[in-house]
Amino acid sequence: MNFLKRLKLVYIIVTLLIFQNPLFGQKLDPKERDSFKPDHVITSKITNKSYVIHMSFPEHYSIQDSITYPVLYVLDGKSTFGYFESSYIDSHNIEDVILVGISHKANGLASKINRFNDYTPYRDTITERKFEKAFGTPKNTIKTGGANQFLECLKKDIVPFIDKHYKTNSDRGISGHSLGGLFTAYCFVNSDNYFTRFGINSPSFQLNENLFLEPAISKFTNTLNWNIKPTKVFISTGENESPMMVANMMKFSMFLKKRNYEHININWKIYRNESHTSVIPFSLNGTLTTLYSKQ
Repeated sequence: MNFLKRLKLVYIIVTLLIFQNPLFGQKLDPKERDSFKPDHVITSKITNKSYVIHMSFPEHYSIQDSITYPVLYVLDGKSTFGYFESSYIDSHNIEDVILVGISHKANGLASKINRFNDYTPYRDTITERKFEKAFGTPKNTIKTGGANQFLECLKKDIVPFIDKHYKTNSDRGISGHSLGGLFTAYCFVNSDNYFTRFGINSPSFQLNENLFLEPAISKFTNTLNWNIKPTKVFISTGENESPMMVANMMKFSMFLKKRNYEHININWKIYRNESHTSVIPFSLNGTLTTLYSKQ
């Protein structure tokens, strides 16, 4: 083989290596996208639903280096995305983390129906009839108990997509409010170490009290040793939320904290003078500053 042929071969090999490198060939630069629109829409065959993705990146995120980042998946991202980079977030005191907001593409009543299905761990016909009456929808419009499928959707559809296109590592957290808080608690109680940071905010434990809350407390009471990776948990409510919601949050937190598991770091907070809605930005900030505080 003469010199020119060797040189050409070397050039081809180097070119292939460069474009096979995921930092160059697959990763997306967030600066090239319109930050006012969803970053992506992902349709899942597991849940038969479409989800919109809103993202926020560390200040120095770049596809030109090899740095990878932890990811916090935030449920109901359409309503919380505005807080990601607002003055509510104490960004100077948290470590660099990619925020991924996940919401149903559907709007209005359809979004509420999807939330009840995806975020509730068990079938609850009493809740279904109650909210069908509140929403003025026909019987059997609302279905609960789809949390297991939604969790599979996260693991097989959404998280792999984010990992493929962005500079993530295996350090994953999840956070949710209200029904999203219930789903986050479900992920924690049934932890398989896929997520190791949990923001359980204003959780709707009252919807599945007998099916979820009481068994969870029983697990904390009867399980002396929990084989779990180092895990951080933040739980919160607003002071002016329903007395049952506040009481159930405290009950869940105190039984968990009392067990004093070796690898679980738990903090909980009640935000004074805040309601179920007004507490959202504060609980998101509390989630970030507690789960991702700089050492």
